[in-house]
Amino acid sequence: MSKKRKHEEHEEHVDESWLIPYADLLTLLLALFIVLYSMNSVDVKKFEDMSRAFSIALSTGSGVLDMPAVTEQGTDPDKSDKDADEKENEQNKEDEGKLSEAELQELIKHEEAELEDLKKKIDDYIDKNGLMSDLETKLNMSQLLITISDNALFAPGQATVKPEAKELATAIATMLQQYPKYDIVVAGHTDDTPVNRAEFRSNWDLSSMRAVRFMDIMLENKELEPKRFSAIGYGEYHPVAENTSTENKAKNRRVEVSIIHTYVNASNPQQLKVE
Repeated sequence: MSKKRKHEEHEEHVDESWLIPYADLLTLLLALFIVLYSMNSVDVKKFEDMSRAFSIALSTGSGVLDMPAVTEQGTDPDKSDKDADEKENEQNKEDEGKLSEAELQELIKHEEAELEDLKKKIDDYIDKNGLMSDLETKLNMSQLLITISDNALFAPGQATVKPEAKELATAIATMLQQYPKYDIVVAGHTDDTPVNRAEFRSNWDLSSMRAVRFMDIMLENKELEPKRFSAIGYGEYHPVAENTSTENKAKNRRVEVSIIHTYVNASNPQQLKVE
């Protein structure tokens, strides 16, 4: 009788040691599916890190969740586009940095020749249309600057481009078609007279809107790339003359179109900043 009871007690203690590796395996599989589900994008390096993490866990018994994170949260598509543009700009800078001094100087000379050619075309347009008192061009080591008097473009205190001035914006845009690789900055300036119109809170508003409206007409030319353009309002804070007379105030009220050099010699003391 006692032998039978002893035999039954022995049968009740079934070997359950297999549950430990089985539970570990289930944990690893669960962690794997969680990781795969949570990540929207994984680059090659992170995928390799993840593979190593699982290899170590399977060979050593270390928990996968104890390993360093190898995934990133999903990214916003808009942010990805911006990141791509930033990477492209950084790559362009790196490529420029890899240029030899001789190659850089050759590119600078080529751009100078192009911008001199563009300046000549604009100057010819100015002479042909009798716009000498309203337009002026200057070329330096950083930009070709086209300065347009506000009287040629807008009624006093307004930001709507005059019908006759639209032809000027269109003509400049047409000439720029032949030079598509340059960035264009359109800047509005005013004098220090306070704005007295309900639609503009300050000269900042007026100068910014004038720049945008002029740029809008230029970009009606579909051959131009909008991503190359930007509009800035400087208000009264970048005058070219003291606001002490009617004549000087008229000089300060202007729109400037800057065609920016892609390659510049930073060591050249004659290089000027865009204003």
